[in-house]
Amino acid sequence: MKSHTRYLSFRVPARMGFVNITRDIVKEVESSGVQEGLCLVNAMHITASVFINDDEPGLHEDYKRWLEKLAPFDPSPEVYQHNRTGEDNGDAHHKRQLMGREVVVAITRGKLDFGPWEQIFYGEFDGNRDKRVLVKIIGE
Repeated sequence: MKSHTRYLSFRVPARMGFVNITRDIVKEVESSGVQEGLCLVNAMHITASVFINDDEPGLHEDYKRWLEKLAPFDPSPEVYQHNRTGEDNGDAHHKRQLMGREVVVAITRGKLDFGPWEQIFYGEFDGNRDKRVLVKIIGE
């Protein structure tokens, strides 16, 4: 059994944004030498996400509007009790919960085994800070 671990770093300048990280993950799968196995991609921050979807700009704008409706940014402690700790990112925690923490993708014949149009994205909900994503690949 082989194991490969890499940490990717991100700093998204906007408060909320999505970064297609598929090429980065493909490179890690190639580096791992794993032909049959699994690839875990995990956001290591509680205000960031990793998810799979289509790389279509309209869809990403729809996500931003939808997330802002469900958990609007408001730094005041009246809206989010979490902000009573001195933080202003209560909304970002909720957005991450909706978009998910991680994805697992099968590796088949040395490649990510995606369906049509599937891509891996890093989602940022409290940007302009350094954050990391864990890539863990295991298999034969």
